Amino acid sequence: MATGTDGPTLTVDELAARAGVTVRTVRFYSTRGLLPPPVIGPRRVGHYGSDHLSRLALIEELQHQGMTLAAIERYLEQLPSDLSANDLAIHRALVASWAPDQTEGFSRQELERRAGRTLAEEDVERLAAMGVLVRPQEPDGEFRVDVGLLRLGVELLDVPIAHETILAARTVLLEHTRSAAQEMTRLFRDEVWNPYRKREADPEHVAAMKSLSAHMQPIVVQALVTAFQRSLKEELRAAFTAE
Repeated sequence: MATGTDGPTLTVDELAARAGVTVRTVRFYSTRGLLPPPVIGPRRVGHYGSDHLSRLALIEELQHQGMTLAAIERYLEQLPSDLSANDLAIHRALVASWAPDQTEGFSRQELERRAGRTLAEEDVERLAAMGVLVRPQEPDGEFRVDVGLLRLGVELLDVPIAHETILAARTVLLEHTRSAAQEMTRLFRDEVWNPYRKREADPEHVAAMKSLSAHMQPIVVQALVTAFQRSLKEELRAAFTAE
């Protein structure tokens, strides 16, 4: 499990503020082993890094999806130990994609506080292109922000990718993920749901279906992101070693 020393360090108060949780919540997750320990600096002050922030956001999203702490522990244990903050942010964004669209209204000041940095107009444009936020219609209005994508979007601001490339990549991802979602829905309907409806009188089968429904989404998401990461590595290796 990473130690979270990459990038600027945060105190526990700063970590909690950036994640939108309480300090008590951070300490509770640490006690349960869901967060790696901080790096102890001068005067015995603990410092947290970007992977702590991404892991904390993932834990909160899994809880939002209805998973118990025990289930979250099992989920995190199955993740590779060397995942970067970006990898964790991708997991979090994919898990969040199963929930109904949820955005929050932020002022420019609150948006930058959550982002952990000052945002230039170009940055805002890039975040809008990635679907992270929608600009306010009124001069003093609020930004509509997808908090599930904000951390990942901010991380991508420093990647040298043209605005047009971001839009093209988003189109490709939306098209293929929609196709995968349709196939998964068809498979679940034909192989799981329809047989279940024929056995509604079986109490054990009903209980099993309820359990499956509660845990299926995070399981499918983890399988999807793992398969995508492996495929992407293979394609990139083939593309750049052939040149």
